[in-house]
Amino acid sequence: MAGYVLAIDQGTTSSRAIVFDENMKIAGVGQKEFTQIFPKSGWVEHDPEEIWGSVVLTIRQAIRKAGIRAADIAAIGITNQRETVVMWERETGQAVHNAIVWQDRRTAGDCERMKGEGLEPLFTGKTGLLLDPYFSGTKLTWLLKNVDGARRRAENGDLCFGTIDSYLIWRLTSGKSSVTDATNASRTLLYNIAENRWDEDLLKVLEVPAAMLPEVKDCADEFGVTDERLFGAAIPVFGVAGDQQAATIGQACFEPGMIKSTYGTGCFAVLNTGAEIVPSKNRLLTTIAYRLNGRTTYALEGSIFIAGAAIQWLRDGLGIIRKAEQTGALADSADPEQNVYLVPAFTGLGAPHWDAEARGAIFGLTRNTGPAELSRAALEAVCYQTRDLLESMHKDWQNGKSDTVLRVDGGMVASDWTMQRLSDLLDAPVDRPTILETTALGAAWLAGSKAGVWPDQAEFARKWERQRRFEPQMEEAVRAAKIDGWRNAVRRTLGGF
Repeated sequence: MAGYVLAIDQGTTSSRAIVFDENMKIAGVGQKEFTQIFPKSGWVEHDPEEIWGSVVLTIRQAIRKAGIRAADIAAIGITNQRETVVMWERETGQAVHNAIVWQDRRTAGDCERMKGEGLEPLFTGKTGLLLDPYFSGTKLTWLLKNVDGARRRAENGDLCFGTIDSYLIWRLTSGKSSVTDATNASRTLLYNIAENRWDEDLLKVLEVPAAMLPEVKDCADEFGVTDERLFGAAIPVFGVAGDQQAATIGQACFEPGMIKSTYGTGCFAVLNTGAEIVPSKNRLLTTIAYRLNGRTTYALEGSIFIAGAAIQWLRDGLGIIRKAEQTGALADSADPEQNVYLVPAFTGLGAPHWDAEARGAIFGLTRNTGPAELSRAALEAVCYQTRDLLESMHKDWQNGKSDTVLRVDGGMVASDWTMQRLSDLLDAPVDRPTILETTALGAAWLAGSKAGVWPDQAEFARKWERQRRFEPQMEEAVRAAKIDGWRNAVRRTLGGF
């Protein structure tokens, strides 16, 4: 029996494909960046055809590097940038507009209008989400209003809507499957997470025709089979989860109270709340962590829009570093007497503030401030924002404990300096796993377990391995002063100019 599992990790800035062997070890990787499109200030788009091409290319790369054939792959798991939306023709698969990315803020005015009409409690009560441009629903409404003929064609059933997972499955199966999973559906502002169905009331408010919506499945399910002309064999797609839920699964956060935080373009912390839907009083999101065998596990989530993107800004915007890896050493050499704070609200502030109009600011600059101090400020900003999220989670989660161990993953966690500073500012242990590719691993486990070639949930959790634990070392007085400075910087940023 084929023992390999392929994970498609379609992210915000690049697409990756990873082949795992029967021992859950990486056998081959393909990766390709794609174009970021900025039509206007605050607007972010991707070309769906470029995304599709990058996915096909990286799958072929990964298979070749693993030294296997497509027929050796038992199943495919897909994880994707959530909330990014695509609308395409049902007959041809051709997108009718660029994908609108989760970072896009073009519908901020629409969200404010609906809040003014008192509609946010309706959406929050059914979806666990807030009315914010971050989520898919208002993006879809924008497409239906602004693409010529889109509404009429959608009502006639000629157009499909989906998040990136749906679009990829449609293309992989040559149009045979219009599907998504519960985690991606839960991020659309259209899905009732308590009843696990598309919600007619919300569809009506956002003027979305039900005919264009995909079927919602469990995270480990039969999503379709790839067209054998693509890779030389027909491969079943058995697993799908949005990127943060996939990372939660990959970190084996299966028990209520467990928390993981992923550091990529943004930062996303997820707290497993089990079968309980926990409404947030601190402007966190209540969402679906995963749905397996028809049983739904819920979570609280905090979203930080800018994490690794702040380091990209240092490199590409300011030109003060050549490689992201330089920031840790620079931060370590920074002047300890300078208290520089970066509030990276480049596309607004996410949880727990949810201010779409906030913009980035730097506080505490002196004549001696240089690349080292700015690097430290960018890395610390991620740590401070994580602390804000975890404090809100502990307030919402009645059974939570303030001494929770944080499991971390994503590109930034390779930096020892950053992880130590994170532990210091959280005053909590931080665990870095042996396999940092936890998002892809989570998608692969969904597919591999469904195919019967990987272990079940309990055994998978037992096999999770910690590479290193970071323990807090900062003096309490220093920690308290730094946190006070951060809160002051955020308060000034939210206050405007």
